[in-house]
Amino acid sequence: KTSQNTSISDHQSEACDLLLSVIDLINQTVGDAISDMLLVEMILAAQDWDVEQWNKAYTDLPNRQLKVKVKDRSVIQTTDAERKASSPVGLQSAIDESVAKYTHGRSFVRPSGTEDIVRVYAEADTQSAADKLANEVAVLVYKMAGGIGEKPKLH
Repeated sequence: KTSQNTSISDHQSEACDLLLSVIDLINQTVGDAISDMLLVEMILAAQDWDVEQWNKAYTDLPNRQLKVKVKDRSVIQTTDAERKASSPVGLQSAIDESVAKYTHGRSFVRPSGTEDIVRVYAEADTQSAADKLANEVAVLVYKMAGGIGEKPKLH
């Protein structure tokens, strides 16, 4: 075990033990809400935070979700927990270029599990910017992943 490695500091060893405890606590297979809440309690205690302090650390950004109809949803492949498009080639770099234009911009795409659509998620510092980013990314998906029907646009 890394935590028993004598070449690391006591602090590093404690961190390893804590990480191992976290792995034992959470249920990655089913995402058990009770164990997730216990993990939150553990982190808050370790940080000496209460729920109010934790809430203040989070800022919800405006976002927009769109759907793009495609001929074949399997054209879209993702990595990094569905946050990066690995296929079609060039899509992720095009998304990254669009995202870079917006303050606090973030966007990702993923294929639906049940129908031939691609879901687009975008967020930015304002609702208008999130809407524009989502639309830009939806158009990229439409062009690069075999979009069908009407070209995406915000309603």
